[in-house]
Amino acid sequence: MTPSSNEPLLLGESREGRGIHGWRLGSGPLRVSLIAGCHGDEPVSPRFLFELVRRLEADPSDPLLRLATLRIVPDANPDAHARNEAWWQEGEGVGNLPSYLLHRVRELPGDDLEFGFPGAPWGDKGMRPEAEAIARFLSDSGPLDLHGSLHGLGFGGGPWFLVESAWEDRLQPYRAGCLEAVAREGLTVHDTDRRGEKGFRRISEGFCTRPDSVSMRNHFLSENDPATASLFRPSSMEFVRSLGGDPFTFVSEIPLFLTPVPDDPAWKTRIAGWTSRLVRADREGTWMAESELVDSEARAWGVLPMPLAVQDRLLEVQVRVAVDLVAGSRGDG
Repeated sequence: MTPSSNEPLLLGESREGRGIHGWRLGSGPLRVSLIAGCHGDEPVSPRFLFELVRRLEADPSDPLLRLATLRIVPDANPDAHARNEAWWQEGEGVGNLPSYLLHRVRELPGDDLEFGFPGAPWGDKGMRPEAEAIARFLSDSGPLDLHGSLHGLGFGGGPWFLVESAWEDRLQPYRAGCLEAVAREGLTVHDTDRRGEKGFRRISEGFCTRPDSVSMRNHFLSENDPATASLFRPSSMEFVRSLGGDPFTFVSEIPLFLTPVPDDPAWKTRIAGWTSRLVRADREGTWMAESELVDSEARAWGVLPMPLAVQDRLLEVQVRVAVDLVAGSRGDG
């Protein structure tokens, strides 16, 4: 992923020595942070933020620059993105489903960057350097008014919107803007009720509270797994909230691949079966034939890649309606 034409700020280095870059843009009263790429198998959001930086640099009249002072970190986890290059090639779209199923790499708890941010005090010897660099960059302008951590689903019936529970009674403008964008694209939302598991509590159709580290730890403790529970540090959203104020935080979850029936467990079983077949075929040297079969079966069943342009538009709407929501709540709109 290529940074914008202007030289970014070097915030620090990853564990493998790759640069973590950030941008300061705009001069508006709202203090806004946007990060992407905490999970390396979710490459669309980093791509979008790099493009957003380019466009903001090219258009100083953009309303975002008037409303907000932005701190943007497009690629929080370049090491993980390097491990996912086998299925994702910049500029070539979402890619091939069989390649994604075989080659995607997802970091486990303890290495999960989203849940790797500092708590209090800062002296966390096991914290990843990426999280520490980003946290210092964001804390320089704290308290913040808005923080978005842009993620993505592998599979889903449509976009899923995760939001700050403290803003639940102020969500209407944000919810309306997001739903209008989904309808314009001819899509439906991904709607699931996880009944508070890991912090996911359904608010309304397609909208849910974002997860938090306390709920994550409690989930694994309830499953008699204290070792995994101990690996969860605060998320970037919790870290931003710890800086003070009452920031609105949100997480974008837009699927790479659309499934025909939202939250139907049958598609999870099929995907697990396809993955097992592809792993076996790769080991036995029959990858090409099996990948064509899997791709054909997936398309026949209705699993299709979501076009990058659609994902970009949905991400842009989320960012802009979030800024408008916070500006309106402060009277800065």
